[in-house]
Amino acid sequence: MSSPPSPLSAAHRELVDAAEDVARRFARADNHTVAAAARNADGRIVTALNAYHFTGGPCAELALIGSAAGQGAYDLTAIVAVGDEGRGVIPPCGRCRQVLLDYFPDIEVLVGRGPALRAVRVRDLLPDAYVSADHQD
Repeated sequence: MSSPPSPLSAAHRELVDAAEDVARRFARADNHTVAAAARNADGRIVTALNAYHFTGGPCAELALIGSAAGQGAYDLTAIVAVGDEGRGVIPPCGRCRQVLLDYFPDIEVLVGRGPALRAVRVRDLLPDAYVSADHQD
């Protein structure tokens, strides 16, 4: 059963603002076009940029997970990704949804645009998903 979307709080808006600031200040050409921001349970905000490469590369959300771990932030509670050049909030791709579900099964993901911007649990973005922890010995 899916939980209802959470209204956008001031803390959620702060994440969007942080990601937009990183995109505005540091996005460069085609290599870094998406920024992400997440809040850790202790209140810290961690940010990152994607690393595009024609062979693939980490999305901003995946780069953020590594950056957060490097800062000792292992309990992310909410995340958002935004595009450069004012493109707004971008929903996570399928790979990012799966990784977020496996690492942080209760994380809120900000999705939507304008007045439809909302926080939803990652589980609700992947109903009936495979959860790796459920299949470990």
